[in-house]
Amino acid sequence: MNQLEQLRQFTTVVADTGDFNSLKEFEPRDATTNPSLILKATQMEAYSELLDKAVADNRGAGLPTPALIDKITDDLLILFGKEILNTIPGRVSTETDARLSFDVEGSVKKGRDLIALYEKKGISRDRILIKIASTWEGIAAAETLEKEGIHCNLTLLFSLVQAVRCAEARVTLISPFVGRIMDWHKAKTGKTYNSQEDPGVISVQNIYNYYKHFDYQTEVMGASFRNTGEILELAGCDLLTISPNLLSELAASDETVPCKLSEEQAKAMDIEKINLDEKSFRYQLNDDAMATEKTAEGIRNFAIDIGKLEALISSKL
Repeated sequence: MNQLEQLRQFTTVVADTGDFNSLKEFEPRDATTNPSLILKATQMEAYSELLDKAVADNRGAGLPTPALIDKITDDLLILFGKEILNTIPGRVSTETDARLSFDVEGSVKKGRDLIALYEKKGISRDRILIKIASTWEGIAAAETLEKEGIHCNLTLLFSLVQAVRCAEARVTLISPFVGRIMDWHKAKTGKTYNSQEDPGVISVQNIYNYYKHFDYQTEVMGASFRNTGEILELAGCDLLTISPNLLSELAASDETVPCKLSEEQAKAMDIEKINLDEKSFRYQLNDDAMATEKTAEGIRNFAIDIGKLEALISSKL
């Protein structure tokens, strides 16, 4: 078996793309999208018709321009999600507007709206994960949505404190970002990390072990990989969402893939329980320079790409 096939023995493989052809090639169970991936996909000739359809379907809605662009954006996300779900057997993650990352009520409303649009197209909410940034407000919004049977994927997650709060909120899944953590440390230290000492890998290992040790049901899905070495060090994690280029690299290699993470190992570890309220969450996150900076940077960059997508939609009107 190649490395991708071996990895599937321990871990659910998820494709991190809006490119349907890649999904057909690698046959992942689930798929994830974000504003940057959707923006990139809409600029590809193969998928431009989805943007044209979202615009055409709403052109006569009689809404003021800002509300019309917002509605077209939501419809475009659902069109991509629907096409992805036609290709995979599992779930698709659809992201809320990053500009709502500090707005509990706004994030809850957006999550409900996206699910309503999916259900209007006959798609069960059990096949959808609503992606929300792992701010205090984002996690609070996810906690509300989960109680309504709307499953959430907490993204832009860079620290154990964010992960603990997500587990306590009983969110369905978290996406700790491996490569971006490594990027930050590499920029600060000038050091090149091998896979075993990679700070992003170690962060996800710690989160996985904490969850399994204390019997949390929230799934851990490592994300944002820079190389296959990071991926293979997390073999055994619940899920890993991987870009098409790295999926190709794994499929092209026949080297052995050992399991690196297991619930049994985590149970045997001596791990201290972390107790959080809002004050301690905010302080501990603030005390982690990397997590604070990367969360903020991720929100800014996703917001920029949403703005670019809206500008693209505006040019079509």
